Parts: sequence; C-alpha cells; structure tokens
Amino acid sequence: MELNKKYYSLCLIVVLLLSGCKVPQVVTQRAMPPAPETFGSAPTDTANVATLNWRAYFADSTLNSLIDEALTNNLDLLTAYQRIEMARAGVRASEGLLRPTVAAGGATALRRFGLYTMDGAGNATTDIVEGKLIPVNLPDLFIGLQSSWEVDIWKKLRNQQQSAISRYLASVEGKNWVITNLVADVSAAYYELLALDNELDIVRQTIQIQQNAFEIVKIQRQAAASNELAVEQFEAQLLNAQNLEIELLQTITEAENFLNTLLGRFPQPILRDKSRFNRAIPAQIGTGVPSDMLKNRPDIRAAELELMATKTDVHVARAAFYPSLVLTGSLGFQAFSPKFLLSTPQSIAYSLIGNLAGPIINRKGIEAQFSGAQAAQVEALYSYQKTILNAYVEVNNQLSNLANLRRMFDLKTRETALLTRSISTSDKLYRTGRATYLEVLFAQQNALQGKLELVSTQKRQNQAHIAIYKALGGGWR
Repeated sequence: MELNKKYYSLCLIVVLLLSGCKVPQVVTQRAMPPAPETFGSAPTDTANVATLNWRAYFADSTLNSLIDEALTNNLDLLTAYQRIEMARAGVRASEGLLRPTVAAGGATALRRFGLYTMDGAGNATTDIVEGKLIPVNLPDLFIGLQSSWEVDIWKKLRNQQQSAISRYLASVEGKNWVITNLVADVSAAYYELLALDNELDIVRQTIQIQQNAFEIVKIQRQAAASNELAVEQFEAQLLNAQNLEIELLQTITEAENFLNTLLGRFPQPILRDKSRFNRAIPAQIGTGVPSDMLKNRPDIRAAELELMATKTDVHVARAAFYPSLVLTGSLGFQAFSPKFLLSTPQSIAYSLIGNLAGPIINRKGIEAQFSGAQAAQVEALYSYQKTILNAYVEVNNQLSNLANLRRMFDLKTRETALLTRSISTSDKLYRTGRATYLEVLFAQQNALQGKLELVSTQKRQNQAHIAIYKALGGGWR
C-alpha cells in the first residue's frame, strides 16, 4: 500500500512537470516576395560601383581630405564606435553566464533556536567541544569559496550568447552604415558649397552687367534718349541682384558651418576648388544586380543580424517554460569560534546542492515574455523586408534621376547659351532704338535665372551621383 502511494505521487509529479513544460507554438511568418533580377529597365551589369573605395569613386583630393577628417572626428561615428564596445561587452557577459561563478569571502551569523524545538532541545544536551555544551546563542563563522552554475540543458544560455553576438555584428554594420551616410553627407555638402560658389560668381557677373547697363541708361536720360522710369527700373534690378548676392553669402556661411559640423570642428573657412563643380558625370553607373545589395548595404545586413538575434531571443523565451538546473556549492572553513576556524580537518566544510525547478502555476510572466519576444521577431522580419524594399526603390529612383537629369542638363545648357546671347542682342537693339528697356531688363533677368538653374541642375547631377553610390551600398569600405 505504501509503495502504491509513492508510485502515484511520482506519477502526479511527472504529469505536473510535463504540463508545466508545455509551451506555445511559434507563429508562421509572412514570406517576402522574391526581389527583381534587375533595377527597373537597367541592363544586367556585373560591375558594381559599390565595391569601389570612395577615394576612387570621387577622385577629388580636396573632397577626400575632408572625408578623411570626418572619419576621424565626426561625433556620430565616434558614438557608433562606442555602441560597438557596448555590444562587445554584452557578448562577454553572455559568455560568462555559461561558466560557473566562484566567489571568495566570508560570512558571520548568530543563531538562537527555540528551546522547545528539535534543534534547541538537542543543542541543550550536546557538547560542541569536549566538556562544553552548544551555546544558546550560537555564532557561525565561514571563510572560503562559494560557487553557482546553471547547467544549460535547454541551450537557453547559448542562445543568449548567440543573440548577443548577432547584435554585436549588427552594431558593426550600424557603424558601417554611419560611415556610408557620412561619406555621402560630406560629399553632398562639398558639392553644395561648390554650387553656391558658382552661383555667387554668376550673380556678381550679372551685377557687373547690370551696373554697366544702369550707367548707360543714366547717360541716355541726361541726353533725353531715355526717361526716369527706365533709370528706376534698371536701378531696381541692380539692387535686387545685390540683395541676392548677400543672401548667397549667408547661405555659403551656413553651408560651410554645416560641413564643419560633419567634420567635428568649429566654424572655419572650407578650402575648396570651385572649378571641380563642373566635373563630368559618368554616363553609365555599374549597379550590379539587386541581390548584391544584400551584401553591400550595411543597413540591410544590420537588419538581417537583428532578425537573427530576435529569433534566438524566441528560443530563450521558450526555454523559460522548461525546468532549470542550478548547481550551488561551497568549500571552506566553518566554526563557532575564531580560534577553531582554521583547525583542520574538523573545521573544513563543503556543500553541493542541485536544484531542478520549473514553472507550473501562474506562468503569466514568462508567457508575456514569450509573446513579446515573438512579436519582436515578427517586427524585425518586417523591418528587414522594408529595408530591402526601400533600398531597391532608392536605387531605381536614382537611376531614373540620373538619366533624366542628364537630358535636363543638355537642354538647360542650350537654353542658357541662348539667354546669355540675348543680353548682348537686346543691348545692341536698345542702343539703336529697336528694343525697349523692358526687353533689356527681361533679357538680363532671364539670363541670370537660366544660369542659376543650370548650376542647380549640375548640382542635382552631382548629388544623384553621390546618392546612387550610397544606395548601392558604397562608401564604407
């Protein structure tokens, strides 16, 4: 009968443990459609500019020196390096969880058992040393080693380590993405400055032309060949151009300061060669194939590594439903009095305890952690898919942008040449009385606007050239 009771009790414990080990299933996730084999209508090209170092891609010694300085002093990049160090520390911490912990130290205690208890009654009649009963107030001194170790029977700790490694690698890719953006931002700011310098030259040349026209119309007024209205119109146009010059100077100052911020330094002049602005943009850009982005773009690789980390987090959360085995032990000297503490072998004490326990009742907490880990994994999956989709769209947009800007630049060049020639034509006709002063004003204003728009188109070409390099994943190598 007694044997049957023990058997039934054991069966009940096993059933309870098995029911406690039951875990929710991982939800099925939506698969991403396969990526296109090419970028829009672009031809298949095995060459890929993303594999080029930024020095070779830009081939501008002044710009390269600015990028070098930014890569040394930029505060966002320095912050990214510290994120790597934090992630590396997380890896080391996860490695430590797999090993036993051993601590050296001592402990002291004072105990008193009730006299009407088993311990108290026994102590009252027992000698602790020969001829001396155990005192009612019993000191307890211990010095030695104490250890604890969780046996990783469900790979929970190893999954935590793998998750930490994935996040460390993701932080490295995050740093590379910061470098990619930094190279692109410095380059864009540099060509923005060159564009502003060229616009300033155009405005100053226009001011000189308008100044000459203004002087001529004043002479004509004195000779009664023109009237006061014409003088006022020419002067107003001159003042407008001079005001535009001041606005450009302020914009140049702000652009220089923005670039200085990227370089991690206080405001100072930026040395540059404005003639580099009119560099030739390659007619063809080697884009490779969309699958190349998976290994070239750091943000995609970082998103993939974060997805891997969240997958292992789910396994860690599932392991919390199973029993955990923790071994604890101690080895040292223990006695009730300091004079007996180091007496051997009488004072040598040790213990070894194995604790196997698993959740059975009220598992809401670990169920919530599992649900949260699973939701984080699905979120990471969607983020990864979105990153790939955005990268493909960025490349496709910039390829189209480069092609259209090339056509726009050709048309704008022809338009600007005609408008520039119209200035001298209208001036000659005005002097011979075959054109009004308004036609001269319009010719000068249209020429100025056309030249500024040509510079703007050239700037957009340079920026698109930078943007396609970034979109393909170039700049971090």
